[in-house]
Formats: sequence, structure tokens, C-alpha cells
Amino acid sequence: MSRQQQSGVGTDVAVDTVLRPHRDLFTRGLTAIFALTTPVFAVLYWLTIPDGDWGYVLLAHVLVVVATILGVHAFFSATITLRADGVRERGFFGEVRFVRPADVGSILLVRLYDGSTLDTLPQLFITGHDGRVLIRMRGQFWSSEDMERVADQLDVPVTRPEDFMTMTQLRRRSPELLYWFERMPRFR
Repeated sequence: MSRQQQSGVGTDVAVDTVLRPHRDLFTRGLTAIFALTTPVFAVLYWLTIPDGDWGYVLLAHVLVVVATILGVHAFFSATITLRADGVRERGFFGEVRFVRPADVGSILLVRLYDGSTLDTLPQLFITGHDGRVLIRMRGQFWSSEDMERVADQLDVPVTRPEDFMTMTQLRRRSPELLYWFERMPRFR
């Protein structure tokens, strides 16, 4: 999902395009939270109200609601903005990165098998000249079209391996592209 907005002063007006993660993730996440917490808290209230100890359950329930609200805010705040001078990413945890085309060493777009299925999801890795990952877009969160738009915006040749890969193959071939916990097979 994308949205365009104008930015600039005077006659130099540039159009920024804002990309957002898949909206269905929000619905699925909230459904899972409610499906898991509603029965648990219903039983806890039912067991503790007669004894008068329901205050602790209420406190725990409020903490879960606050954590959910923070998660919703983080989800709606995550964006990638295509600007005339580069790409700005605002991550799920609020970190902001700005990448100019001159900062980019390479762009890799791979298709990874999704778990133990034959389905594949794209992953886009934008790395600096030192090999450090500047932006990573995963197919679970971003559409293929959005990944293509980001790659086009940076105007750097994109490497596209012909064969699909498993996470194990990517881990062996390019472990520096993965998060620390993805580099360890037992935590994936």
C-alpha cells in the first residue's frame, strides 16, 4: 500500500511516496491477540472475582492492552518513504534510516522458500559499500511491487539469483545479510 504526499517549499515541490506493510498483518495480529488473551482473562476473572483477588488480573490485563496499543502504534508507524534524494525507512521499533543512492553498494533480491512449503517470498537486501545491510524488506511484510519501487528509486543494479533459496542456503552463502538470530539454525 502506498500513498503520495507533496513536500517542499516554494516552486520546488517533490512528491514523496510512502509505502506501508501489508494491512492484513494488522488484522491477523489483533485477531491472534484477542483469541489468545480473551479466554485466559475470562477464566482468570471468573476464578478470582469471588475471592476478591481480581485486582492482579486487572493489572495484568491492562498491561496486555497497553502492550497491544504500543504494538498497533509501531505497526502503523513503520513506513518506507521514496524521496527524490533517496529512501527513508522508519522501522517497527522507531529507528529511522535514510539511504542515498551513493550510499548503496549492492542490491540483492532473492526468493526464499517459506518454511517447509514450496511457496516463496521475496526478500530485498540493500547493502552499503562495506557490505553492511542498510535496508531489508521481507516478503512477509512488504509487497514485491514495493520492493521493486525501492530498488528503482536507488538506481543501482539489482542482483537476482535465478534459483529460489532456502534460509539455510542463504545463511551459508551470505550470513552477513541476516539478523543475528537467523544466523543460528536452532533459532530460526
